[in-house]
Amino acid sequence: MKRHFVTALLCCSLLSACQPNQAERKTMSQTQTPSQAAVSFADVYNSLSGETIIEHARVLASDEFGGRLPATEGETKTLAYLIEHFTQAGLVPTAGDSFLQPVELISITASPDASLSIGEQTFTYKDNMVVGSQREQAQIDVSDSEVVFVGYGVNAPEYNWNDYEGLDVTGKTVVILVNDPGFENPDAGIFEGKTMTYYGRWSYKYEEASRQGAAAALIVHETEPASYGWSVVANSWSGPQYGLVNPDKGASRVAIEGWLSLDAAVSVFAAAGKDFAAEKAKALQGPYHSALNLTASATVQNSFETSTSYNFLATLPGHELPDEHIIFTAHWDHLGTDTSLEGDQIYNGFHDNATGTAGLITIAQQLAKLSERPRRSISFLIVTAEEQGLLGSKYYANHPVIPLNKTVANINVDAMNILGQTQDVAVVGQGKSELEQYLVAAATKQGRVVVQEPRPEAGYYYRSDHFSFAKAGVPALYAYGGATPLNEEVAAYRKKINVIQRGCYHQVCDQYRESIDPSGMEEDARMLMDVATRVANAETWPQWSATSEFQRK
Repeated sequence: MKRHFVTALLCCSLLSACQPNQAERKTMSQTQTPSQAAVSFADVYNSLSGETIIEHARVLASDEFGGRLPATEGETKTLAYLIEHFTQAGLVPTAGDSFLQPVELISITASPDASLSIGEQTFTYKDNMVVGSQREQAQIDVSDSEVVFVGYGVNAPEYNWNDYEGLDVTGKTVVILVNDPGFENPDAGIFEGKTMTYYGRWSYKYEEASRQGAAAALIVHETEPASYGWSVVANSWSGPQYGLVNPDKGASRVAIEGWLSLDAAVSVFAAAGKDFAAEKAKALQGPYHSALNLTASATVQNSFETSTSYNFLATLPGHELPDEHIIFTAHWDHLGTDTSLEGDQIYNGFHDNATGTAGLITIAQQLAKLSERPRRSISFLIVTAEEQGLLGSKYYANHPVIPLNKTVANINVDAMNILGQTQDVAVVGQGKSELEQYLVAAATKQGRVVVQEPRPEAGYYYRSDHFSFAKAGVPALYAYGGATPLNEEVAAYRKKINVIQRGCYHQVCDQYRESIDPSGMEEDARMLMDVATRVANAETWPQWSATSEFQRK
């Protein structure tokens, strides 16, 4: 089924009155703060207020916005709010006459009667397997496909590791371990030890299996290396699965993408006369693959729905190198409204990510007050459909409004610190780029130290919108207030809020509360604004570290 949401399609026309014309944009890009009161960076830094951030977040997370689901009335209201406040601040559309970039989305829903059999065994949907397809076909069948265990399913030349070397998997079903070889072998000096690389992400494993020509790819779920339980797989991979509208209708993807529970995988290997633990141990030691001498068959029936949503993009033009941009990112979307729930039905998404969106509005408002703008432009990309798989940022990276070779760096803001001021700053994916040098300088100015994120093995660097830039070769930074409270008073507050917020991730209880202290958001916003301004005024561009899996393309 193909359906375009009228509210989203009307969005541009409803908001056109908010768009400045060419003359107005030219005037705004040249306007500075009145000369009688010169405004320095120190002025805007010190006056950035957490109260402003929390007020914007309170509005965006109010019931009026309905949970900000893409292609709904909540999106229309959100975009209108962004256009109003960025225009008032004096920022301009980055390209053309509109602040909006349309993003065509498709949701593919697999019928729950999807089937999978391997050898003589048949597995049960959501109990011990989940299968689906990214192909836009009403029915997808894989029949009597030879099954091959391909270890971690990794082809990483920089680590001298290729599980597919010498193997032709065309038309075959590959069974793949979750995470990467470093996780359970941290002292072997392979990959990044406990810290997950992109090769450990499920998305990479399906991409590589597709490049290798496999017919189906099944990842073996294990809770510790996956960093989440089987219930997350069963719930997240069933129901509508969102993606970008693709000209090839998904033909370049493997026909079947899915998961096996650990128990299911153990039984499959036993049926092949192999011990799963022993085979896994071999895969940990080096590139490995092994035929299981079994065949797999699977059937998935799909239904489709298309919609149009929008990324928002605004720019504060630089005074010397306006064609070079530092891009802030956040996502405006959340999960919308579920009328099947009793009581509260709105996923307000205050923390995730009204706070990040509000943080960018506030940073833009402050930078726009400067008497002298930074040398380079600073742009604000607030994307759609992050919750559906980083789709808005992925679309932007594939269709950049600002050329990637003019994009100096990306700074991402997702779920700002609502737990009060901290002594430390946590870097997600520490050691990946020279952007951390700018971060250390900005954090030091606040008397804070930069530390590694608490759980690098969970691969959070690959789970927010900065990853879309990193994958495209643009150095990207994701950092936030750490785990060490500033003092005992903050520690007591932090303990209280943690109790209130526990279990509210992606739940209806993620909502504004008057008891929330905005001081943590304030110091993080000041710090990230400082980082962006330092990069915008620097003589050189930040580079990836030599050990990063990402490099400029």
